[in-house]
Amino acid sequence: MISFGFALQSCKKETEIINANKSNTAITKADSTGIDSGEEYEEPDEDPAYDFPKTGKQASDFLIEPDVFEIQYEAEGDLNNDGLDDIVFVRKDKKSKMDSRSVLVLLQNKDKSYRLDKVSNIAMPDEYTESGYKIYETETISIEKGELDINLYGIGPSGNLFSTFKYFGNQLLLTHIETYNMGAGSHQSLNYDLVKGELTQEIINTMKEEMPSEEKTFHLKKEKHEFENSAPDQIIQDAYKVIDRR
Repeated sequence: MISFGFALQSCKKETEIINANKSNTAITKADSTGIDSGEEYEEPDEDPAYDFPKTGKQASDFLIEPDVFEIQYEAEGDLNNDGLDDIVFVRKDKKSKMDSRSVLVLLQNKDKSYRLDKVSNIAMPDEYTESGYKIYETETISIEKGELDINLYGIGPSGNLFSTFKYFGNQLLLTHIETYNMGAGSHQSLNYDLVKGELTQEIINTMKEEMPSEEKTFHLKKEKHEFENSAPDQIIQDAYKVIDRR
């Protein structure tokens, strides 16, 4: 039976350098969200929003260098539940497919202008590995019912990776990660509720005609991952390592 861990290892040579740079996750004390992630706090090396304009009338105003960068994906919707439609977009280099991408969260003001609220350089993983391999076939972002969804669809070892972010006060937090991977002999899904600290694993045995499934739920330490410093692909791998030792 092939597990999620094996699927990750099969493409490790392609992604290990990328993932090594995506573990800078903020860990803070519990607050009004009720999420307790311990006492330590690691500041990001650099504020990802430092170089971007603070206000603008449209998404393209925040590109900085429109001759170099473009909007790859864009979603509109009320993300912070104030009755105004906000914008989230993915910014990428027009010519260099190997460069990392930025995700910008623009909150709408009452005068219909926008203010930059959040920027992450790791919420959306790199599109290609250093050897030029495209990691996910399809990528989408959307805002639905006050939540930001980043959904990545892949075939083979990449599998699917879905992540959800939601505002708690002025913090945009990662609340949910879901994966689905197919391997030789088995399929596996992981459903990680970071707010509750619960990870549910389902393994389907494809070697048998009836394809029986086994489901287990693991209780993990509650963690708070802020949008600016969250790499969902690395976070779910770290969580899997924890349950794989049990």
